[in-house]
Formats: sequence, C-alpha cells, structure tokens
Amino acid sequence: MLKKRIIPCLDIKNGRTVKGINFQNLQDAGDAIELAKIYSDAGADELVFLDISATGEGRKTVANFAEQVAQSISIPFTIGGGITSVQSARDVILAGADKVAVNSASFLRPQLITELSNAFGSQAVVLAIDVKKNIHHTPHFWEVFISGGKIPTGKNVLEWALEAEKLGAGEILLTTMDHDGTKQGFDISLTNAVCSVVSIPVIASGGGGKKEHFEDIFTKTPATGALAASIFHFGEISIPHLKSFLRERGIPLR
Repeated sequence: MLKKRIIPCLDIKNGRTVKGINFQNLQDAGDAIELAKIYSDAGADELVFLDISATGEGRKTVANFAEQVAQSISIPFTIGGGITSVQSARDVILAGADKVAVNSASFLRPQLITELSNAFGSQAVVLAIDVKKNIHHTPHFWEVFISGGKIPTGKNVLEWALEAEKLGAGEILLTTMDHDGTKQGFDISLTNAVCSVVSIPVIASGGGGKKEHFEDIFTKTPATGALAASIFHFGEISIPHLKSFLRERGIPLR
C-alpha cells in the first residue's frame, strides 16, 4: 500500500493565502511563504500552491514565488495556476517546484498534458479537476468545471480523468466544489469512482473538517493523499495531531 500524504493547500491571490466556501467569499488567511514554512516544519508531506487568479486574469504564475518557496521549505511542492505551456512549467520547475498542476489550460488543449509529461516526466504533472454533481442530467454525473470553478464543461469527470491519464498525467488532484470549505467531509463516492477508472494516484480535496474525515478518506477509498486548507490555516487541526491520530488507527503515513 502506498503511504498516505497530508497536503495543505494554499490558494494564492496577490501573494496572500485566501480561502472561501464553495469557491466563493474569499477571506485572507495569511502570508503564503510564512504559512508554507509553518507547514513544512509541522510535518506536512507536500504543499500545493494554486494561484487562483492566474487563469482568470490571463497571467502566468510568477517563477520568483516558486523560488521563494523553495528557499523556505524542505518538502516537495506543486504550483498551479497559469501553467499554459512547457515554458511556463519550466520556469516554475527550474525555480524549485517539484510538480506543476494544470486545470483549465489542459482541458481546453489536452495535448498540453502530453507535452508536459514528455518534457518533465509524468510524475511532475498533476491534473487538477474541479467538479460539481450535475443533478439535472440523467443519469446524474459529476461535471468538470474550469476557470476557477466558474465554467461548466458538460464533461463527466470519469471520462476526463481516464483521458488525462492516457495523455500522461501522473496524478489527479480531485476537488469537490460542493464540499469545498464546508468541513462536512470528503466526497467518498466521487473519490472511489475516480480511483476505479485510473491507476495513477488521486488526492482528495474538499470538505476536510475533522480528523475522522481524513481517516474516512484513507480507509474507505484508495486515495493516496488528502488535501485541506482552512482547517490548517486557521489552526483548527494541527498536522502533528492529525498524523498522530491517523497512525494510532493503523494508517501508514509518509
């Protein structure tokens, strides 16, 4: 069994960490570099930084931010937001990022996934997928959204996940918009559904609110990582306490 990973996520807007609920009503949660240092020192396994304004504003993720992060922490990290080409990915990887996350740009031009995989290896390519349950469709399905969760695509997440794996994605970061920021628990059924169609690692995101939610996602699904934001940013759960709790329950951690 792959060891499980606890992954704080920092949504970045103008160098600050922000967090909302269901992708709305963003609140400031602190300086991104300072939080990254705290999480690294506390025993986080990896960090994910998502520049949530980059795609909407048509900007590229700034490589010097990745450089600052690399100088401040000693654990692997992923940067996403505005990665639209091999060159923009190369900029952040050369600056110190271990992986790049792609979302909207890869949906609009799937060949980007293959280009990145060929350039850096599939282990460096994370496909971020934002989904909402579409209850108006028969049968119901989880629909992929792009552009920071603003634009519905009409595409079933299971089709897109499978296609992306074939194109060269090495990992999937799966965010349930319906659960995002609610602290009501991860979406077990969605995570299981996606894990059942791909063989690459899946990180579950959206809804982590208490230690038992992490236990659930790791014992009831094959997800290899669990990502959360506000519970860490606002000190509701500490990473050492969470890891201790999970180890006591026999869950193998990094």
